[in-house]
Amino acid sequence: MTGPRLLTFAEAVAEIAAAAGRPIEFVRVEPEDYAAAARGQGLPDELVDFLIYLFTTVLDGRNAHVTDGIDRGLGRKPGDFADYVRKTAATGSWNAYE
Repeated sequence: MTGPRLLTFAEAVAEIAAAAGRPIEFVRVEPEDYAAAARGQGLPDELVDFLIYLFTTVLDGRNAHVTDGIDRGLGRKPGDFADYVRKTAATGSWNAYE
C-alpha cells in the first residue's frame, strides 16, 4: 500500500528533516557493509541474507509505483507522508533524539 506519491528513502528523510526543523541526512550503506555490521551485532546469517535480498532485489525500484490499496481497503484517499511528518513533528516526539 502506498500514499499518493512515490518517495525515495532520501526524499522521505528530507521531508522529516524539514518538518523537524533540523538537519537529518540519509546515508546510503553498501549491502556488504550492512551485512558485515549486522553479523557483527550477532544477527543470524539467514536473517542477514534475507535483509540483503530485500534491500537489493525487492527494493531495487521494480516495485516503485503508486497503488490504490488504501482507496480500496479503507474507502478513502491515502494521506501524504509530508502531512504525517508535520503532524508527528508538532507533537515533539522526535525532540528526544536531538
